[in-house]
Amino acid sequence: MVPPHLQTASDLNQAFTAGTLSAVQIARDFLGRIRAVDPKVKAFLHLDEADFLAQAEALDRKLARGESTGSLAGVPVALKDNISQRGVPVTCGSRILEPYIAPFDAHVVEAMRRADALLLGRTNMDEFGMGSSTETSAYFPTRNPWDLDRVPGGSSGGSAAAVAARMTPLALGSDTGGSVRQPAALCGIFGLKPTYGRVSRYGLVAYGSSLDQIGPFARNPEDLARLLEVISGQDRRDSTASSRPLEDYTASARVDIRGLKLGRVVEWFEPGLDPEVRTCVDQGIRELQRLGASLHEIRLPHAPYCIPAYYLIATSEASSNLARFDGVRFGRRALDPDSLLDLFGRSRSEGFGHEVMKRIVLGTFALSAGYHEAYYRKAQQVRTLIRREIEAALQEVDVLVCPTSPVAAFALDTFIQDPLALYLNDVLTVTANLAGIPGLSLPCGFTSEGLPVGLQVMARPFEESVLLRVAGAHARATDHHLREPSP
Repeated sequence: MVPPHLQTASDLNQAFTAGTLSAVQIARDFLGRIRAVDPKVKAFLHLDEADFLAQAEALDRKLARGESTGSLAGVPVALKDNISQRGVPVTCGSRILEPYIAPFDAHVVEAMRRADALLLGRTNMDEFGMGSSTETSAYFPTRNPWDLDRVPGGSSGGSAAAVAARMTPLALGSDTGGSVRQPAALCGIFGLKPTYGRVSRYGLVAYGSSLDQIGPFARNPEDLARLLEVISGQDRRDSTASSRPLEDYTASARVDIRGLKLGRVVEWFEPGLDPEVRTCVDQGIRELQRLGASLHEIRLPHAPYCIPAYYLIATSEASSNLARFDGVRFGRRALDPDSLLDLFGRSRSEGFGHEVMKRIVLGTFALSAGYHEAYYRKAQQVRTLIRREIEAALQEVDVLVCPTSPVAAFALDTFIQDPLALYLNDVLTVTANLAGIPGLSLPCGFTSEGLPVGLQVMARPFEESVLLRVAGAHARATDHHLREPSP
């Protein structure tokens, strides 16, 4: 029998409901996998084994009583550590929140509880989502299961690494500028950033409120669709959550792509793209053409301005959002302050890491009197131009295709002394956040060193079903996603 940790989420749910696997058997198998692998990968920040087993025991009793169970019954799901979960620590990968225990569940956690998911643990992340390598975590860097000397991407690197290393079949991350799609690409799995408003942000610790979205990770498109169906939908506590009806995402992942129009964005294949990444992505696009899609060239003249616009908007919103961490209401508090200003200053400087402080300073400057018009306002105007270009392009084609990341997984400490170079790794993902459209990364090949490469597809707002069609068709025709790392 295939051990539970090697089975898909769909298989686990079917085995549980059929009675061939108990929830406790599933839970014990995954805990054993984590004990064997996570000391090397370091994907988890917090894991309560007793609580996890208690959830499984309660689910077994529910099935024994003859009660109906949800679509995630028997399926472990790991959570990025910026998603509120009642009764457990929420650190956001930062020292400033160390004493904090969440008193409530995020919307997505409530939804997963209703679907009978087994909430597995809290995964490591770049501090407050600020990073693309999971190296800015205040606790430790997470390592890529394909090569332990390399990064898993970020900021949701812990979630991506946990799924890739078969420590969980499903996980949630958050995506502000690529933080689901980029680590999915670097870890060889599927990751989806939904349309802004498709998933409620209630209970997600804010980084950039106009950019943030919670998104799923999985090892195959149908599992990705299953989790997306559970977490999506309207929520009265988030005014940006859309009331638009949900589609059958799982069914969409089984539909072919004949007649679909692909738009290859010329600007995203220019110099700076690693040659091996380009080769894998081009092969992935040719595979989609072989499956019946047509290819068209698309130009986005404002594409070079995406990174500067994004980093002005994101840091400005971070400056505002992180002002609440002041040592007064919750989280870290400096000892024996001389004054209120001393309390604020010491609590924040002791609690925040260098990258977070840097982005707060940049954002505060961009919002300050005399500079607001020149920086933040101008960035928002550029954002509007970018969104209009994307909307026009998606009137000509059904999806845009490009690499997810310009490089494969890079070695730890590569960009520690050159953070601006690290920011440029987001060049292919920030556009979807600026425009508010959905984006998905799917595995499309491996470099000569055996490192995974991701192909990114983006669609019109609320057309996640189209992205899942593409991912499903590609997965049925290839085996990239079936290969396993050996951490």
